[in-house]
This record gives sequence, C-alpha cells and structure tokens, in this order.
Amino acid sequence: MSNIIVELKHVGKRYGDTQVLKDINIEIEQGKFYTLLGPSGSGKTTILRAIAGFLDVSEGEVLFDGKRINDVPANQRKVNTVFQDYALFPHLNVFDNVAFGLRLHRMSKQDIQTKVEDALKMVRLQGYADREISELSGGQQQRVAIARAIVLEPQVLLLDEPLSALDAKLRKDMQYELRELHELLGITFLFVTHDQEEALALSDEIFVMNDGEVQQSGTPVDIYDEPVNHFVADFIGESNIIQGHMIKDFLVEFNGKRFECADAGMRPNEPVEVVLRPEDLDITPANSGKVNVEVDTQLFRGDYYEIVGYDDLKNEWLIHSTNPAKDGETVGLTFDPEDIHVMRLNESEEDFDARLETYEGE
Repeated sequence: MSNIIVELKHVGKRYGDTQVLKDINIEIEQGKFYTLLGPSGSGKTTILRAIAGFLDVSEGEVLFDGKRINDVPANQRKVNTVFQDYALFPHLNVFDNVAFGLRLHRMSKQDIQTKVEDALKMVRLQGYADREISELSGGQQQRVAIARAIVLEPQVLLLDEPLSALDAKLRKDMQYELRELHELLGITFLFVTHDQEEALALSDEIFVMNDGEVQQSGTPVDIYDEPVNHFVADFIGESNIIQGHMIKDFLVEFNGKRFECADAGMRPNEPVEVVLRPEDLDITPANSGKVNVEVDTQLFRGDYYEIVGYDDLKNEWLIHSTNPAKDGETVGLTFDPEDIHVMRLNESEEDFDARLETYEGE
C-alpha cells in the first residue's frame, strides 16, 4: 500500500499571461514534516492553496490518498490550514474559536467540550478557554489557530508562514513546539516559509521553490551539503561560489590551482561552479593555506566572527571564524576535499541525482 498522502502531477497555474506554477510534480508521504521554501513570489503559497482547495489549478492533477480532488470543495478535503495572520474570530473567545468547525459539523456539546479541551492541552493552553483573543500574545494566538486546525483531526496540516509575525526568540520557541506537536499528532505537516534556517531546523524534507518551479527536493542535510544549482546554494545558508573547471573525476581547478574534491561524473575541463561554505574555511597564516585573502571587513555575530576578504583574483570570500582577524591583513584559508561541492551549469535535479548514483559509495 502506498504511503503517499498528497501528490501533485504536472500542476500548473496561470493568471492571465503570468505562469505562477510550472509543471509541479511532488509527492508527500504520511506522517512527515515537509517545507515549501522559497522567496516571495516563488509559488509556495500557491501550491498550499491548491492542496487546500482555495484555488483551481490551470492544468495537472491534485491527488489525495490516490484520488483526484481537483473538483472537491475545500470544506470536504481532509486538510486544515493555519494562516499567516491566524484568521481568528475577534468576537469569539478561545473556546468558541477552537469549537467553531466542530459546531459546523453538528457535534454534541459533550464531544465538542472534550475535543476542544484536548486540542488546547496539546498546544499548552489549558485554562485559556474563556480568554478573549485580544487578551492573548502573538504566540498564544498562533497556538489557538493551530488548536482550531487540529481539533477536526485532519490528515494533513497546512501551515502558511505561521511564525512570520513573531519575534526572534518566540519564533525559535515555537519551532520546538511545532516539532513536538508533529511528533505527538503523527500527521503530515506541510509548512510554508521564506526563512531557510526555519526550514532546515523543522523539516524532514524540503522543496526549494523559485520562479514557480521546484529547484530541488530532499532532506535538509542533502540540500545544504549538495545544492543542485547556484540559486539553491545561495538561498540555503551562506556560500562562497567560485567559477572553475573540472579537470577530471575528483579534481577541480579554481583560483588558478587544482584541488582534490569529492565530485565526479563530469566532462574533462567542463566549466563548473565551486561551492565552499564559510563555516568550512579555516584561517591560517598567509601562504600556509590553499588560498590567500586580504581581510576587508568583519562583524561579530555572537558565537562567531563573520569575515569578508578578497583573493588575488578579486573573488569575495565569506569566512565564519571563532577568532577575529585584523582588517587589511592577509591570511590563508584551508579546507578539506569533502568541503568542496562542485555544481554543473544548468544541471537538472534528475540529472544531478543520476550522476551521484554513478560514483557515490566508491
């Protein structure tokens, strides 16, 4: 029996001449925490709304548990949505907000009482049933919105940037709470965000979106360590991206030097882009590393220094170091072969995955 709960097959969406979704093909398994990650206008919320039934797709199929649901109204789909602005009813108290959907389903008063109490307990709002919405903090209002969504026991919970209105500390606290709630409920979460740190922290799998297309999908570690293209490398975390050439399998050239690497399956002397994460660079004395850079600026970030420098070819380098450097001094940078990630130009995710299979594990 298939474990796939939601599937989009060749889904597209147009508004007039504007194509906002382009041939979307994704599979969502039961019980996992997924994130649609991308900048504003990338199409992530449009996918969420298509699954929820809030908009019609222009082409393709939306499947739920193997059945086509393109024509199924939103209120008959086994999904619920937590909106960015929470969409709570200000004239109703906490209990009545959470109970609203249950009353529409004509449940008994006793069942409503039990289900609302259980939902409020899950989101740690016991004792808040009689509170007015205006008396709650932003984090508490968000929990009410989540309680209202889960009280109807959906198979899939859709979350449209629910943490964006919270301050930094509360956002971090709510990330832990969302993970705990996901484990407690055991249902599928599909979370939308433009915050890559949030996506990396929360997700079992991520779909990276840009310009109406899925650029790459996979686990947070896979996407961070092996981005498929320039956009993903630049959008997920911070990166140093340098032009180079693949000399042969496991040997790449950039900055006029050749370096061992962990990549293969490309043509000899093929133009490539080389990715090095700033946390993978170690500072050494000048001329004792693999690359020399002149320190331009640095910022103290609390647990590390963010240092910007330039090499002899005027390439900019971003370095994360626990120790400061001096502005204007020349330092060396060193890194291991496994720290280098080589990207082919214009390689699709399918071709990228197929190439990895030819040499990984050797």
